[in-house]
Amino acid sequence: MSNLVHRLRFFLCAGLCSVLLSSTAHADLTQRDEVREFIARMDQEHGFPSTELEALFRQVELRADIIRAISRPAEAKPWHQYRPIFLTEDRIQKGVAFWHNHADILARAEAAYGVPAEMIVAILGVETRYGSYMGSHRVIDALATLAFDYPPRAAFFGRELEQFLLMTREEAFDPLSLKGSYAGAMGKAQFIPSSFRHYAVDFSGDGRRDLWESVEDAAGSIANYFKRHGWEPGAPVAFPARVRGDGFGRAVKAGIKPGFSVGELRGMGVDFDGELADDTRAALLELEGADGPEYWVIPNNFYVITRYNHSALYGMAVHQLSSAIRAAYEGRS
Repeated sequence: MSNLVHRLRFFLCAGLCSVLLSSTAHADLTQRDEVREFIARMDQEHGFPSTELEALFRQVELRADIIRAISRPAEAKPWHQYRPIFLTEDRIQKGVAFWHNHADILARAEAAYGVPAEMIVAILGVETRYGSYMGSHRVIDALATLAFDYPPRAAFFGRELEQFLLMTREEAFDPLSLKGSYAGAMGKAQFIPSSFRHYAVDFSGDGRRDLWESVEDAAGSIANYFKRHGWEPGAPVAFPARVRGDGFGRAVKAGIKPGFSVGELRGMGVDFDGELADDTRAALLELEGADGPEYWVIPNNFYVITRYNHSALYGMAVHQLSSAIRAAYEGRS
């Protein structure tokens, strides 16, 4: 019931926000108190001249379609409906082709950061279909819409708007020209502005961090992101599990952050085939399959994937797509 209430609140907010946006999308944002407060803070804390930001925000458009899009994320679907979105033969074969076309870059990124090539490819496949679709919204419109007209995540997107302006100044980008997703994610790797500032790398060595045009920078940045979040080279990601009794429920409720030893999970009635030492930290994931619950033992590397998108569904889709791409690349499928 709580999940239903949560979804209803999102839909109600989406409807209300869309109504409000219909009359404010083309309005002068600098007439709004919260925008003026944001501009003043950017001036005081980061040295952005208020007059320049005022001129910029007069060109920003708040968009109702962004509110609608963020209010119906794919991650709201059950696993058996979410999985087929990403685990398609077309996406697998295009991943194999991408790997063949950029094998040297991927091998160099794997050597530098310890993240397997197939994992980098899978992230690119899930995020942007290997760079073929990087989003059509102006990033500043997306972030401003969500910062000023989407109360459930206003604080988060306000911080990302701040990070975006800092990023554009540091990288000498035109803030009105950059395009991305409805949530302000950018480039082939779909980094939000804070991730760009902290984890994007100039893997091509040309003096720029370009996630839009450079496969090298995108691959290196994804690998760096994983490494910085604790990826363990050579360690497994997930194991299908079987459960017995009712003790395992405590592990499911604890979430996806590795909080139990494998020995503790076995003691709760969790069985799986695979080699993990009893003292390895892991979690138990329950997914909604078409024929009933699926269970997975997920150690640290699975959790690292979900730092890219804080969804267990996303993490499992990336894991399974990466495995399918490697199998096809090696001719095992």
